[in-house]
Amino acid sequence: MLMEKTKRTLSHTEDNTLVQTPRTPCYCWIEMVKASIKPYFIAIVVQLIYTGMFVISKAAFNHGMNTYIFIFYRQAVGSLILLLTALLQRKNARPVMTLGVLIKLFFCALIGITLGVNLYHISLKFTSATVASAVDSSLPAITFFLAALLRTEYVKLRSSSGIAKVTSVALCLAGVFTIAFFAGPSISPINHHRAFASDAGSKTVVPRGVWIKWTFLMVVANMCWSLWIIFQAAVQKEYQDKMVVTVTQCLFSTVQSFVVAVVAERDFSRWKLRFDISLLAILYSGVMVTGVSYYLQTWCLEMRGPMFFASWTPLCFVFTIFCSSFFLGEIVHLGSILGGILLVGSLYTMLWGKSKEGNETDDVTDDDIEKSTQIYPGEQQHTTAD
Repeated sequence: MLMEKTKRTLSHTEDNTLVQTPRTPCYCWIEMVKASIKPYFIAIVVQLIYTGMFVISKAAFNHGMNTYIFIFYRQAVGSLILLLTALLQRKNARPVMTLGVLIKLFFCALIGITLGVNLYHISLKFTSATVASAVDSSLPAITFFLAALLRTEYVKLRSSSGIAKVTSVALCLAGVFTIAFFAGPSISPINHHRAFASDAGSKTVVPRGVWIKWTFLMVVANMCWSLWIIFQAAVQKEYQDKMVVTVTQCLFSTVQSFVVAVVAERDFSRWKLRFDISLLAILYSGVMVTGVSYYLQTWCLEMRGPMFFASWTPLCFVFTIFCSSFFLGEIVHLGSILGGILLVGSLYTMLWGKSKEGNETDDVTDDDIEKSTQIYPGEQQHTTAD
């Protein structure tokens, strides 16, 4: 198709008239290569953006930034950007949103964004950026487990795809327990003169009991996000305008996060923003994560699908190990690396099971197939909260 679209080009003759001249096969080949490489480039850029989010957010928390205030400011910046984008892309007629859909979106924002993201970032404060990026890889397995419990995901245990899905849950649990309970030898920081140095952050040693608790609470945060994915799929059947749904939830989460922040931090002197790493983290999360990565992620999903995009998630884990050690001076333990590898294995096992699912339609009703394919963790991941 691309060859047919790019066969000819317009050029000027000596009398300044336009004529069509055929393009060379080499030019068409270059255009095809560019089109095929672009999704790979976009997927890598998105993972780099999320790596930056983990590292910069952790640096802001090390410098004393209140997590609840951070989430409020971040959601406010992200909501403003998405609202402006929605207005620029305004359609002549959008479907009318009923009160029932509005209430459902309110609770989706409350569970997935306000509760899940706040819990996730508090856990990040008491663990590490490496753990956060590793636990992110568990999202597909967690979502499948919850979807199976809620009977929105079909699994045939005697099939290869069903065995792969169950195996992915087991690998996910093994990875989480490894990160929580096994430290192992430590790897010294690559750069001792780190860019985001913090005396408080570098000297504080998190007790083992606190580390274990917040590692599991980070998984609970991912469970909240997984529930959001499941509920989001149901809501979008009633109201299919994704931009309006996203903006509405962002606005709800901003108000909800403000209430949580006011209750948690009543010293309003701590709400004042300064030109330091905290302001950089807020702007980066609001602009790059909620704004830029949302657009790039949507484009990549439309071009190559959710399985292609999700398969690049482990790259963020690799990037974060290096960047957190280089910029933050984090001491990475062998247990975190081994746990991350198990979580990555969980992700790819789930992807393999999903790829085999289409070939195993025997003894499966159309309704079961529809339930099994209506959602996928990689498709909705990080679009609103991260």
